[in-house]
Amino acid sequence: MYAVIKTGGKQYRVAAGEKIKVEQIAAEVGQEIVIDQVLAVGNGAELKVGTPLVSGATVTVTVLSHGRHDKVRIFKMRRRKHYQKRQGHRQNYTELQISAIAG
Repeated sequence: MYAVIKTGGKQYRVAAGEKIKVEQIAAEVGQEIVIDQVLAVGNGAELKVGTPLVSGATVTVTVLSHGRHDKVRIFKMRRRKHYQKRQGHRQNYTELQISAIAG
């Protein structure tokens, strides 16, 4: 069984037992969270698609850890104009363990 969930402005296809990294969620490590923004639920050849959400469908997840992704380096340059700009960015994330899919 799998589901398509929406969190942090992005969509993820998840199944029970998987680990995913999503945009940071304000929750403690070890806490269980219920995600109710489920866009689709599939089981084999059967697929339930919501309009836009599947009513009554939920995904239970456990927060494993918080962290930061690798640094993304941004370098801007205009040739012959004596302009160079360097910038870096590290995005925060929350690692989740998918416990159960109901719906």
